[in-house]
Amino acid sequence: MTHNDSERVHSEPIVLDIGEHVGALIIYTRAELRNREIEVSPKGEDTKRTHTEVLERRINGQTLFTAVFAELPAGVYTLWGNATRSAGEITIVGGEIAEVDWRDIIGSRVAIPHTHAVR
Repeated sequence: MTHNDSERVHSEPIVLDIGEHVGALIIYTRAELRNREIEVSPKGEDTKRTHTEVLERRINGQTLFTAVFAELPAGVYTLWGNATRSAGEITIVGGEIAEVDWRDIIGSRVAIPHTHAVR
């Protein structure tokens, strides 16, 4: 029997590799996006995309669905809602965690999500 790691609930701590010139990005999504790949690319470099999977996580007794980019060089990034449409931009700051909340996006509607940095 094969166990798919992305199907399980992840309750272990998230390890971020951030520092002076490297930050992290956490995107909160709805349950419908579980196991979907989310992509980001440096602004203006649409073909240089990095992706990560939306996983179900249990954090402080709460169930969340998140895509975690644990290590991104500081700079401005394009968020990709699908393969061809940008879903906004986010600035990654070294030593900080940026957060994007897509939980209010329904269906294929793509909007510039609310973003903020955690210090």
